Amino acid sequence: MLICVFTGFSSGLPLYLLLNLLPAWLFSEGVSLREIGAMTLIQLPYTWKFLWSPLLDRYSIQSLGRRRGWMLGTQGGLLCVIAGFGLLSPRLDLGPIIALALALALLSATQDIALDAFRREILSDRELGLGNAVHVNAYRIAGLVPGALSLILADHLPWSGVFAVTALFMFPGIAMALWVREPEIAVAAPATLREAVEEPFREFIGRAGIKEALLILAFIFFYKLGDSLCTALATPFYLSMGYSKTQIGLVAKNAGLWPAVIGGLIGGLWMVKLGINRALWLFGLVQLFSIFGFAWLAGIGPQVSVSSVELARLALVIGAEALGVGLGTAAFVAFIARATHPLYTATQFALFTSLAAVPRAFINAAAGWLVDLFGWRDFFLLCAALALPGMLLLLWVAPWRARNSAER
Repeated sequence: MLICVFTGFSSGLPLYLLLNLLPAWLFSEGVSLREIGAMTLIQLPYTWKFLWSPLLDRYSIQSLGRRRGWMLGTQGGLLCVIAGFGLLSPRLDLGPIIALALALALLSATQDIALDAFRREILSDRELGLGNAVHVNAYRIAGLVPGALSLILADHLPWSGVFAVTALFMFPGIAMALWVREPEIAVAAPATLREAVEEPFREFIGRAGIKEALLILAFIFFYKLGDSLCTALATPFYLSMGYSKTQIGLVAKNAGLWPAVIGGLIGGLWMVKLGINRALWLFGLVQLFSIFGFAWLAGIGPQVSVSSVELARLALVIGAEALGVGLGTAAFVAFIARATHPLYTATQFALFTSLAAVPRAFINAAAGWLVDLFGWRDFFLLCAALALPGMLLLLWVAPWRARNSAER
């Protein structure tokens, strides 16, 4: 479980930098919402990472092993790229910033392939619920760095210093990669690259059947769709509601962190008794209804002056949404892990998580356009509607009466 803390933190930091810190930096430097929204296409490597995931199953980096070698190599690259943002200016270097952000997304997605495979291989089936809940919680805690600490520092330091400090938080992941042992798995690496590419897909279709395989893939796509779109422009939304970067850092991000952590831990422990299927139903409903809080906040409108009442209202809405996301994500990641086969962990896990990232990479790119078209309130109502298909698919992929895969 301690290792899962480090895998989650190292995985979450670069993604939350792309989701929170980078948009806040660009917005504060005068880049338009439409341009910021379109830049979510930079997250495409998270969607297509399954294309190169067989390389991580087939090849090792030096003597560290298949998992540790790739983990350490990508983490070192991420540290350098994050620090590199501080050398650029959005007004003068938007092109290089886009290129650097793309490199960060590519390295981060590759790190996720190695971390997900590593975590799946060290956890038994019984530990999947709790272990992935711990991972998700640490993932969310990592968001406190670019989403809170870095924003606060931005009010007192130049952006070069902000990105340098943020980059230093990659060192815990580097230390973990050097400290842990390579997982002891019963099978050797695929003998050829062709085997590493073909067998994971053949095994998944053969095990589930074409119909169930398609339903599982559709569910993975839709379950987090509404929530992902809802938070695509979260930081610009807070800024447009009249809150300062420091207020967002101190109130909004902390209010979003701890309910998510509590929800994730409760969800992980509760899944031991409930089973993953029932957790997907219950936690998914909480995740769905929490989106309406943002619509309520948008309906109130921008604040001319922010008092303790407005800060408490913001904290309440974000806390409720974060609790739902913490619960829903814990069950969702456990479901994905359960759907993988231990022989082909990296490729299958990458395929499923890539599909889950499609909304974030493609649909979220239209978030700025949708806000301009509908306004913030109706935009959040649309997000709630988009969460419904994923809940309906639970009837087939995770029926209430079947608590685990064996009972299905």
